[in-house]
Amino acid sequence: MAVICPAQPPGPRCRVAGALAVTVGLLAALLTTCGTTDPRDLLKDIEGGRVILGTKYDQPGLGMRNPDRSMSGFDVDVATYVVDRIADEHGWRHPRITWRETPSAQRETLIGNGEVDIIAATYSIDAARAKRVAFAGPYLVLRQGLLVRADDTTLRSLTDLGKGRTLCSVSGSTSAQNVKAQLPGVQLQEFDSYSACVTALHQKEVDAVTTDETILAGFAQLYAGEFRTVDMSYPKDACVGGRLQKAGSPFATERYGIGLAKGDTAAKDAVDAALTDMISSGAWQRALRASLGDGEVDRLLTRAGGFDRFRPAIGDLSFLDSTPPACRGA
Repeated sequence: MAVICPAQPPGPRCRVAGALAVTVGLLAALLTTCGTTDPRDLLKDIEGGRVILGTKYDQPGLGMRNPDRSMSGFDVDVATYVVDRIADEHGWRHPRITWRETPSAQRETLIGNGEVDIIAATYSIDAARAKRVAFAGPYLVLRQGLLVRADDTTLRSLTDLGKGRTLCSVSGSTSAQNVKAQLPGVQLQEFDSYSACVTALHQKEVDAVTTDETILAGFAQLYAGEFRTVDMSYPKDACVGGRLQKAGSPFATERYGIGLAKGDTAAKDAVDAALTDMISSGAWQRALRASLGDGEVDRLLTRAGGFDRFRPAIGDLSFLDSTPPACRGA
């Protein structure tokens, strides 16, 4: 916008026009520099000394924002280790971290819009999400389970989830998707957070909360004595959606990955390398024990048959293309 004023001192009208021109110019500059919706460049941001990391704020043992505004939990430890390890590999200073809450239903959008560099937020890798974002990892493999009230003796296994039961899970989560696909007779309520589901369970508004077992274990530990966890495995062979689920197999297996910008191969490879180092150095298991407790980690190790079977295979995403065998006659 051009403003033409006479040679003599400008009058009020010209001063206003000039001020408007300056304002418009500043707005244009801000829109040019800040209005981008492109994904962030993780390696460039680490080198620059500032990163934005996404996680959950309300999951004990995994991603929690504490009263003093500090962050704690296994996902927080993993994300911090990754960016610091990448910085070390390049001889850069450890970056300053800004944490961003990333609800399940918003994670792909936040990555795609460049609002976070990476997300480590109980982010289960699945085929639909992998079309929108890249995944490093998986860095933790576990199962879906149930959280019920300790005094409710009617819920002991998957077979007790009969008609009339009400489950709670989070909108956009794979746990909610699994229930819809495999338990059509069960009423599902979807909230924005698992803490809201746990509150509903406490108030007897729902019969159980379903999600990954480590999330449930964290809430059970936080509310000692009020809740208990229930394993979700098939008690006998079952045909679900035309696919055979063998007796003893888990209702769902969840593999946590670190989400980042689609197509950023260099960043994905760097994150995978950092995760591999975290496991081999022993820092991974120490962080897991510090966050979930020795009892829960020992239970997971025993069920898996030892550490070598429990630790994830970093970079192996072949499970995305695998499906259970078809039911006979299906």
